Amino acid sequence: MADINVDYINPFLMAAVSIFKDACQMELKVGKPYVKTTEFEGDSVIIMIGVTGEMRGQVLIALTYQKALTVASKMMMGMPVAELDDMSTSAISELGNMIMGNAATILSTKGIGIDITPPTLCRGAMKLTQNYTKNICIPLSYENDTAMELDIAVKTE
Repeated sequence: MADINVDYINPFLMAAVSIFKDACQMELKVGKPYVKTTEFEGDSVIIMIGVTGEMRGQVLIALTYQKALTVASKMMMGMPVAELDDMSTSAISELGNMIMGNAATILSTKGIGIDITPPTLCRGAMKLTQNYTKNICIPLSYENDTAMELDIAVKTE
């Protein structure tokens, strides 16, 4: 993990935990980070946000379809969500924006300026290949069950 600096990973992690607590009333526990190929199963919902500026790459927030429904419901003040329609996918995408905006603010206090792309919401089985850096996966759990994973593949110039 020679090109991976924990100082670059922690702001994304801190932002995810903070935003899930504030926006979804979910206390996430952080699992052990590991290097992972960026592959997802058929029931996956992935929020993909690009990073540009003094750091390049992307951050993925991956949930199962069922967890995405739970998160969307919590984002929408507890309104039951039975399917990922326009409103619920918008809520989940906004969660990605909030996390990444918060991470950008944390990074700026460390003198690292980044910009983020609008979120892309992907569903289903997929595999991404990054040749420029490793993908660090950080599992996050809620009530002793895996809630989501944060996949961070960024590097500085």
